[in-house]
Amino acid sequence: MIQIKNAAELEKMRKAAAISAAALKAGGEAIEPGISTAEIDKIIYDFIVRHGARPNFLHLYGFPATACISVNDTVIHGIPSRDQKIRPGDIVSIDTGCKIDGFNGDNACTFACGKIDLEAQRLLDVTRESLHLGIAAAQAGARIGDIGHAVQSYVEENGFSVVREYVGHGVGKELHEDPEVPNYGHPGRGQRLVPGMCIAIEPMTCQYKCAIKTLKDGWTVKTCDGGLAAHFEHTVAITSNGPEILTHGWEEPGWTL
Repeated sequence: MIQIKNAAELEKMRKAAAISAAALKAGGEAIEPGISTAEIDKIIYDFIVRHGARPNFLHLYGFPATACISVNDTVIHGIPSRDQKIRPGDIVSIDTGCKIDGFNGDNACTFACGKIDLEAQRLLDVTRESLHLGIAAAQAGARIGDIGHAVQSYVEENGFSVVREYVGHGVGKELHEDPEVPNYGHPGRGQRLVPGMCIAIEPMTCQYKCAIKTLKDGWTVKTCDGGLAAHFEHTVAITSNGPEILTHGWEEPGWTL
């Protein structure tokens, strides 16, 4: 069942989203050659707790960390490790969020460690732009399919592919709520968007084919062909005045809580 948020609940969503965005930004700023993904995870955990919130990924469905940290050909759900060190030229996807006052925030970004090759940069740029095109399609009265179509068409026009097995979702008192928000689809189809809905729009894209595999740890999802992957995500509120990006802070230079 889709949960429609009232004005007071939307204010709580904004608070959870702001801390989530600031935590994501702190994790991204920590990326440098030689740092481990476990160290980045600890930085994010400490940030969230210091701001009075709870890491909502930690122990969710059994996940063992505060953030999913996915490097290069890992699409999503990378488990932070002391043994995995970031190298120059890596691309690092961080997906994290928090819960405070009963509501959740959720966001993701793929960061570059130093100078990356041109194709990797293009993958990041296209995926980020597809996120914003998906958000622009998230108008009151539109449908879920409009979001997916906007994402998919832009990604594929640029020669990349969209993961099918994992999708965006509603966000609220639970981290994952109805409706599902695929990154592919047909305009004019699916659930109608109404003011008060909060959804996570999160394109997950692949450099080559979209075929993916899950490793034996039960979490880590990689591309089958070894191509790079990128992941960008915002929590968005549907309003009568257009979509409101609740987790905007990680994209804004100089932004702080």
